[in-house]
Amino acid sequence: MDRLTGLTAFVRTADLGSFVAAGRVLGLSPSAVGKAVTRLESQLGVRLFQRSTRSLRLTEEGRTFHERCRHILDDLDDAQETLLMTRETPRGRVRVSAPIVAYHLLLPVLAEFLSLYPEIELDLDFTDRIVDLIEEGVDVAIRSGQLPDSRIMVRALRPFQLLLCASPAYLERQGTPKCPRDLCGDHIGIGFRYPNSGKVQDWPLILPAGEKEVRVRHILTCNNMEALRGAVLRGLGIGCMPDFLAAASLKTGELVPLLVDHLDAPGQFNLIWPSSRHLSPKVRVFVDFISTRLFSSECQLPPVTPNP
Repeated sequence: MDRLTGLTAFVRTADLGSFVAAGRVLGLSPSAVGKAVTRLESQLGVRLFQRSTRSLRLTEEGRTFHERCRHILDDLDDAQETLLMTRETPRGRVRVSAPIVAYHLLLPVLAEFLSLYPEIELDLDFTDRIVDLIEEGVDVAIRSGQLPDSRIMVRALRPFQLLLCASPAYLERQGTPKCPRDLCGDHIGIGFRYPNSGKVQDWPLILPAGEKEVRVRHILTCNNMEALRGAVLRGLGIGCMPDFLAAASLKTGELVPLLVDHLDAPGQFNLIWPSSRHLSPKVRVFVDFISTRLFSSECQLPPVTPNP
């Protein structure tokens, strides 16, 4: 603890330029500050200040040491503040951005969260647009695909799988494809256009070596996955959607999975939030809760049956 006192006295003196000013900040006499710095110099075996009757200047060694000590004391202050923050009651608004389809995963767990933290208000923005968390003041986001820059912290959530699906009425009318090449015939696709890039989603088909890509005739393309599912349920065509979006309809038989053995499309949701020196209690408890409830080490696919 004596060394910490010396470090604090040294840094404050270097910051403020005198033992007198440092003493006022630390609640010590100038002589006590000076003695603490002298003891530190003795322990280190190096002079940190050039002293005269009129000035106090850092030596070259003192400048280098000051930079390192400043970081050490900042980290110590951060640790202490973080510990104090854990004793606060999480309260206030938490702004959350998530893809539209993510409400299937998020909403079922929010009642428990709000009961645990009744003083938190959630402001949910479901959008497929990639928002700038820092510029738009978003606290936390759920996102899949490419991760953002180093200003962002990331925690992995639920993996998922893309599935090709069609309605029984569509399959009765157009037939059931047995291999990817069958899609080039009379089959019709419902396409998904990524809102940010404008690119139409490629179907994740595994093709035999040497075969070119399969092109399916699209009669409808939209930038909303819920609308895509609606079109597929109405028998308009075949669509590619996340497993959790199709799960309920697969169980009821409203949708039928296609070409299960010819697909390779793992995906990953991540929880992201702006990197900062202090994570507020309200954001910290939301991050910890969602990470626990939506984390899975492997993709849990809904039960499917092979194509007849």
